[in-house]
Amino acid sequence: MTLRIDLAGTPPERIRFGVSPLAELTAMLHVLASPEHHPQLAGWAAGVWAGLRPELAERLREAEFLWRSSRADFLLPARPRATLAAELDDVDALDDERYARTALVTTCGSNRRTFAGGSPLHDPVSRASALDLAQARGPVQEAFTERLLDDPAAVRARVRETLELCAEAFFDAEWPALAARLGRDVRDKAELRRRQGLAAALAEVSAAVAVSPDGGSLVLDKLQDSTGRAGAAGVTFLPSVFGHPHLVVVHAPGWQPVVQYPAAGGEREPTVPLETVSLRLEALAHPVRLRLVRSLARASHTTGELAATWGLSAPEVSRHLAVLRRAGLLAADRRGRHVHHVLDLAATGPLGTDLLSAVLR
Repeated sequence: MTLRIDLAGTPPERIRFGVSPLAELTAMLHVLASPEHHPQLAGWAAGVWAGLRPELAERLREAEFLWRSSRADFLLPARPRATLAAELDDVDALDDERYARTALVTTCGSNRRTFAGGSPLHDPVSRASALDLAQARGPVQEAFTERLLDDPAAVRARVRETLELCAEAFFDAEWPALAARLGRDVRDKAELRRRQGLAAALAEVSAAVAVSPDGGSLVLDKLQDSTGRAGAAGVTFLPSVFGHPHLVVVHAPGWQPVVQYPAAGGEREPTVPLETVSLRLEALAHPVRLRLVRSLARASHTTGELAATWGLSAPEVSRHLAVLRRAGLLAADRRGRHVHHVLDLAATGPLGTDLLSAVLR
């Protein structure tokens, strides 16, 4: 699955890296809402929750849909400012229609096409659709949606106040160190781009981000198959200390594309493209290959040894080994006339502890 951002008409200088306090604050709020995504930050999340006043904790729960599963577009500034207050002022400058639509996408678990017709703020049919979608998500989502559609100004003010209270509670104390680290990342990317070009800088952003061979678009390995356009406004890349392992992208029509990526120096592991993971799972799904893998997990074997062990022909074993090899699951060692195959545990282990335990059993 691929998200493409068309760069036609985008000046090179409009592809930029920046530091955003609002984007980092909402990355932290995502960690608080989904600590299971960030085991390395579980202790931090538990400590913050323990120190929050009950009223603020309740505020975070009532609006967590803005940053839990996905991120409301207005929380990732395309034009980062030096302060959180300045970025919140930019959010305040959005009209109610634009704010509500992007908030409903995250709150209702919907997509933008659902609200492509009349305004949910004014059109009864669109409003009913939004409420039905929110109700299916749960009573808290339904209540938030009702408040947003009935009085968007009050909800917007409450969300801003909630973010400001988070700044007082924990963000302001951490931001100077975070800003320094994010600033170093931005400078490093700028220097790498100057010396080696955009493709090299993006390779350091994430293995899931690349420039197309013709240089005409950005290609991102994301959940959706879709396209967006940067145009003259360009694309903004925002590093995040708290974002690992997520790559968050704003790509909706009418919004300047923004990519938030894990900053260098965190608990980062090599990113394996989804296509590779799919290839490996398909390779392991075949019962014969799974038997071969169980043998190869213990020790290296030749094709002939595997054929004799499992009562298969050598050509049949060779075909199955070729599938496993293309998936990057095997290593080979030539010893004279014979090639010994062995399971690459470093590639297999990240697919799951249950799988690894089963093949080693």
